[in-house]
Amino acid sequence: MANCAKIRTRSDPEEIHLKTAIVVGALGVIGRYIVEKLASLPDWQIVGLSRRRGEARERLRYLSVDLLDPADTQAKLSGLGDATHVFYAAFQAGSGPAADYAKNIDANRDMLVNSVSAIERVAPGLERVVLVTGTKYYGSHLGPFKTPAREDDARHAGANYYFDQIDWLTSCQRGKRWSWAELRPQTLCGFAPGTAMSIVPVIAVYAAILKELGQPLAFPGTAWESLYQVTESAHFANAALWAATESRCAGQAYNITNGDNFRWRDLWPKIAEAFDMPAADPKPLSLVSFMNDKAPLWDAMAKRHGLKPYRFDQVVAWPFGDYVFSCNWDVMTNLTKSRQHGFHEVVDSEEMFVRLLRRFRNEKIVP
Repeated sequence: MANCAKIRTRSDPEEIHLKTAIVVGALGVIGRYIVEKLASLPDWQIVGLSRRRGEARERLRYLSVDLLDPADTQAKLSGLGDATHVFYAAFQAGSGPAADYAKNIDANRDMLVNSVSAIERVAPGLERVVLVTGTKYYGSHLGPFKTPAREDDARHAGANYYFDQIDWLTSCQRGKRWSWAELRPQTLCGFAPGTAMSIVPVIAVYAAILKELGQPLAFPGTAWESLYQVTESAHFANAALWAATESRCAGQAYNITNGDNFRWRDLWPKIAEAFDMPAADPKPLSLVSFMNDKAPLWDAMAKRHGLKPYRFDQVVAWPFGDYVFSCNWDVMTNLTKSRQHGFHEVVDSEEMFVRLLRRFRNEKIVP
């Protein structure tokens, strides 16, 4: 493999070809899980790109870079000549409702253009760029759409920065030795303080606040009866590794979810049980409005329960919760293509929610 360093381990005298991954958006709800997955393997070294700087360790370092500044990006990424793979998971939310984030085109397109251009310019051994988009490609954020959605379905009408990213990456790659793959998850489930795109901390903090107020856990939206699906972040990291290394993935797009569907009405009692509180009938409300004055209460709860020192606005983004819980239409994608091309892993979403929410409590992120 071109441009790969070589290492030896004590247990294995054979040479290992060390691949170099550049993870763009390395501290987000997707990127940090990709970093952890690759760091657990002996044949990868990782460079994480983000505005904040993460904690370096063996075979992992971070670069703090402003991807919206072409000069800063080019200067700071000029030393990445060993790059073999790029995992692009950066995201900049727009203002207002989360359903409108797809309209934030300029920033999200330009971050991709600036980072990939700078890397491919200096990395002759680049093999693949894995681009993370999502099911908003099909208009899942706009209202009812054709389900289960397939990768070759038509794009929805109107603006969406995914389209600009895909079109640019396709054009940039044309005629070059490296290839790209595109992955479309739905509602990531993980934890990355300060990010806007994970539903698990929304549920965890909402439940903790209601419990503190002595209220039962009422579902806060209108999506009670709709079929829904999600993607665990750790599961998605496994899919990203597959997409980066499987030859059949070159130039292809794939839906990536846990592999099942559920209705909130069936899941909600199990979520309430994980917080040792009663469930209640739906009570639609704006989480943004309801949580507007709850920061002092959260600070008091954090102090009394010895929670980890995350600010209220670091733990959760309420607009994203309002978006997910108001999707009162079916959200389903077809996974046949990814299975035919070799990715067969599945996650039980009901088990996942209970497991992650209990972990949030055990790790003192919520009481």
